[in-house]
Amino acid sequence: MKIKIIFSVLFVAFVASCAVKRDCKPPELNLPEQIVRGIDADSITIADLHWWEYYGDTLLCRIIEKTLDNNRELLAAAAKVEQMRQLYRIDEANFAPDFKLFAFGDDERYEYHNADPKHEVELSLKGTVSWEIDFWGSLRWAKKKGEAEYLNTLGNQRAMQMLLVAEVATAYFRLVALDNELAIVRRTLTTRGESEFQAKVRFEGGLTSETVYQQAKVEYATTASLIPDLESRIKITENSIALLMGEYPDWEVIRSEMNTHPDFPDSIPIGLPTGLLQRRPDVRASEQNLRAAMADAGIAYADRFPKLTISLTGGWENNVFTSYFQSPFTYLAGSLASPVFGFGRKLAKYKAAVAAYDEARLKYEQKVLEVFKEANDAVITYKKSRETLQLMANLCDASKKYVDLAHLQYRSGSINYIDVLDAHRRYFSAQIALSNAVRDEHLALVQLYKVLGGGWQL
Repeated sequence: MKIKIIFSVLFVAFVASCAVKRDCKPPELNLPEQIVRGIDADSITIADLHWWEYYGDTLLCRIIEKTLDNNRELLAAAAKVEQMRQLYRIDEANFAPDFKLFAFGDDERYEYHNADPKHEVELSLKGTVSWEIDFWGSLRWAKKKGEAEYLNTLGNQRAMQMLLVAEVATAYFRLVALDNELAIVRRTLTTRGESEFQAKVRFEGGLTSETVYQQAKVEYATTASLIPDLESRIKITENSIALLMGEYPDWEVIRSEMNTHPDFPDSIPIGLPTGLLQRRPDVRASEQNLRAAMADAGIAYADRFPKLTISLTGGWENNVFTSYFQSPFTYLAGSLASPVFGFGRKLAKYKAAVAAYDEARLKYEQKVLEVFKEANDAVITYKKSRETLQLMANLCDASKKYVDLAHLQYRSGSINYIDVLDAHRRYFSAQIALSNAVRDEHLALVQLYKVLGGGWQL
């Protein structure tokens, strides 16, 4: 009768433990129709390219490679991955029996009051095998949790690599743009220095008024004042790149010169929209975090039921070593430990685990929303940067022609020298705007590559 009751309880508890699988399951994302329809789109995406294939600049690739080898945060993330991998091995090993070996020797001498002295010797060699029967799935849930936590740290490491590649590329292109802007300022400063000298000569020769000369001096001083700030920003950006590479400040960052007329593609394959959920390592890490929370709920639920452990002990035990191996012994034991009165602690622990799962589920859903927003923003930014670059290129060409015409008209006496300075000022601004537009185009490509999940491939 007792055996029937025990097995009835075990069966009910086993069925009840399966409720965790029904209550805690991955959420339905309910993606909008325009995203689901992406199944007919081109499956090719730039995110499938390795970062050294995507970035054609050899110097940039060297900086990225050094960053991935030396960056302390990335190395710490790799160590975390190894830690979780070893902990996962422990969860897997918990399914196997536990083997222990004990060697014991005891030589006891004692004399009680009004009794003869006694001398007792005990020698024993015992081996024990114990195995927990995983009726309710506690060990299985623990294994799932360990696997999810390991994959979560792996996803976080890959997401960090993806972010580092993007950060290095962003800082590199900003640095190249600053170099180009400084070069423009210095060329303009040379031109305005010559204009100031000519204005001074014409003023001293009585050909122009002092106003023209002072205006030329203002233009020269204004341009010169831009150089210290640019030099400071260049140095700070170099230090930022050195930090990413795991180096101290003043590390020499070798870079290329900016091509102000790059041949950017008109269209870029971005792949299937739903593929973002598989390509983005941070999304996959968030999903594994959700699975770990689900496993936690399963462990907390199974912890409410009895634990059955079977153990087998055998060996030799005697008080004389000469006949030691002539006295073997074995015994088999089973234990069923069940909570009786916990005052609701285990139930509260289970409800807390379910609440933690709900939190992880909502964070995962929020992450999915953020990913699609980032991808949409990146596509829009790239398209608009293409339009801006073309307009800035046209503006720069027009401004250059304006300067040439202004000089011709000034020599013919048709316009004043103030108009020539205005033409130079507009051309200077147009060159800076074109440089910034090329920079923004590069940055838009970096961002698009990152949000599509590119840059973490090993």
